[in-house]
Amino acid sequence: MIYYTADLHFHYEPVAEMRPVSSAAEMDEMLIRNWNGTVGEEDTVYVVGDVGYNDNHVPCDALCRLKGHKHLIRGNHDVGFDDAKLLYDYFETVTDFNEIDDGENHILLCHYPILHIKKSYMIHGHLHQVREGIFYDTLKKLPQVLNAGVDLNGYRPVTLQQLIKNNNSYFQRGPEDFTPPLKRAAARGAGLMPVKPNFKPIPEKK
Repeated sequence: MIYYTADLHFHYEPVAEMRPVSSAAEMDEMLIRNWNGTVGEEDTVYVVGDVGYNDNHVPCDALCRLKGHKHLIRGNHDVGFDDAKLLYDYFETVTDFNEIDDGENHILLCHYPILHIKKSYMIHGHLHQVREGIFYDTLKKLPQVLNAGVDLNGYRPVTLQQLIKNNNSYFQRGPEDFTPPLKRAAARGAGLMPVKPNFKPIPEKK
């Protein structure tokens, strides 16, 4: 089985404040529990960015507990790790963009949404559960561009069909358990990281 997810942000307190948890430690445990309750050892998971947070270290203590064959498409919070080579201890591939086939469906994978109208799907992260503004209004018109962020996918990896269903609910203002409201207005993307991320190239695999 193939699964997709994004924006886990292990150990990142500002994002934990946006989620239904009391701390980053509680958030981490919720995400790990949900992942391992969904993914089997032989399943494949594409993480479409932001496993931790920029200007810190690879969250090895969390990643080592996750089941499955994992692939990372880096997000803006994954490009500043000083110990980035450690990513290959947990991910079979580390890229900034990827293309795969999931059954009969061709998939584009990038942390940042790409305007896409062909018959394949484009899967992204980055936007969390924001329900306003130009990004929301634009992507609402592009049903083949799918947000894999945990905030609107039950805080767990999901299959393509589940991703399609959850995104439909998100844009139709469906069940709130998929997209709980932000706990703090100040958490709406403001002040979470510098305007210009600390960018380092993908390290060579060992």
